[in-house]
Amino acid sequence: MDFITLAIIFAAVGAGAISKGATGMGMPLIAIPFLAATFGLQHAVAVLLIPILVSNASQLYRFRHARHDDRLGFLGPMLALCVVGVIGGTWFLTATPERGLALTLGVLLLGYLALRLLKPHFTVGPEAAKRWAMPAGLGAGLLHGATGISAPIGVTFIHAMRFGRDAHVYAVSAMFMVLAVVQAPSLWIAGVLRPEWLLQGLFALIPTFLFMPVGQWLSGKLSQAAFDKMILIFLGVIGLKMVLGI
Repeated sequence: MDFITLAIIFAAVGAGAISKGATGMGMPLIAIPFLAATFGLQHAVAVLLIPILVSNASQLYRFRHARHDDRLGFLGPMLALCVVGVIGGTWFLTATPERGLALTLGVLLLGYLALRLLKPHFTVGPEAAKRWAMPAGLGAGLLHGATGISAPIGVTFIHAMRFGRDAHVYAVSAMFMVLAVVQAPSLWIAGVLRPEWLLQGLFALIPTFLFMPVGQWLSGKLSQAAFDKMILIFLGVIGLKMVLGI
């Protein structure tokens, strides 16, 4: 592993770790595009596997009190279908181009953002959440398996339920954790995991542990309204990136 490779991984994962600490998401969304542009998508997904597992395990423990929120009843069915989706999505990672899928998802994501701007009080209620939990889980799993990024479906769905910060972070961390746990053997079977890439993933834990606390400190300075706006801005940037292909 040369210095330049490690420096790129450190910078990309460090930036993603700040977002992860602040919002409960953002590590793959920020790190994978930069890493994929340099090393390729399969390499990027493999490097992020270990940091995703560790960072989400950490946040699940930190926000474990939120699991008692009654509105999280949708989470079990959603996570079950995430498992199915990520297995199928891993096949897409090795067999199909991602541009068409990314464009479609980017348009859908910007559509959700437009809906929230036009109807700021739009909320997915508990009953609707239960009805749509399994399709959302399947879609998030397919997208994660194919690209390493599930937020355009999974986080958008969870965000529409208007949870408080702790419940939101707990729900998205549970989703990311399940996706990563299932993705690991799927990538190994598909021949995507290489020993060198896993070593780079272990190295990526250094910026993860260094910069996640920075994001957590920043989030402590935000009101719930500011936190909600940060998520919306983040989703908007993701949507534009996917549509424009940058």
